[in-house]
Amino acid sequence: MKIRFWGVRGSIASPGPHTARVGGNTSSVEVECGSAHFLLDAGTGLRSLGEDLLARNVDPNLTLLLSHYHWDHIQGLPFFAPAYLPQTKITIIGGANGLMSVRQALQQQMSAPVFPVRLDELRAEIQTREVQSGQSFDVGDARVRVLRLNHPGGVFAYRIDCEGSSVVYATDTEHYACVDPALRALCDGADVLIYDSQYTPEEYAGKVGPSKVGWGHSTYVAGADLAKAAGVGQYVMFHHDPKRTDKEVLELQRITRMLFPPTIAAREGLVLELQRRKRGTKAA
Repeated sequence: MKIRFWGVRGSIASPGPHTARVGGNTSSVEVECGSAHFLLDAGTGLRSLGEDLLARNVDPNLTLLLSHYHWDHIQGLPFFAPAYLPQTKITIIGGANGLMSVRQALQQQMSAPVFPVRLDELRAEIQTREVQSGQSFDVGDARVRVLRLNHPGGVFAYRIDCEGSSVVYATDTEHYACVDPALRALCDGADVLIYDSQYTPEEYAGKVGPSKVGWGHSTYVAGADLAKAAGVGQYVMFHHDPKRTDKEVLELQRITRMLFPPTIAAREGLVLELQRRKRGTKAA
């Protein structure tokens, strides 16, 4: 299994000299394993991912797993170059939101006067599918499990197991007073946990700035607690606050490693290669 990070910021893209090392694009992660090729979320990082897919001339059969439909997680789709090519086949999977279907949610952002190209004008073969919490399904050689988490409007985590390796993608979720037992079960023994770590405990509690309680995001402390409780191999801090500088992200990584040593802060260009049928990662 190979995991590549193309967008690691939360809420809004934040380009600039103080975020260049970690990256300013919003959520976009690529996972390759066996015959399965996943795209996790469609934030602004999806644009660069699409260009790289074309340069690599990879198999154009893709599965896009959407955590939810907030703008920072879907904004890259209209700029995803493979979607404009007829040979591309994309299955877009998202959780039930109680308001509209997956396709309707994506059509809404690609409609006049917001965007000049409609979703149904894209030349790729695009299928959409709605999933429920607790559901499992197969994509090629991979098995995917789904869990609803805690975020305004709803959000879904995904666990991908493939050829003895596993990754959990759990972003845009707010922790509880204790480790969520359902999320802990989903993460149990996973090689990699990619987890929403947007705030410090002080920011979350309102000791620094306004309280973030109820905003639907978590802290590095909650992430470390979850990683330890679930026995994961590596914790990846994800969905960095848009105002967080490169220096500040690296400082939070240092602090978090005192709580859970196998921790790394996600950055654009980071690649994790999981060894087949045994725990272990190699970061590039």
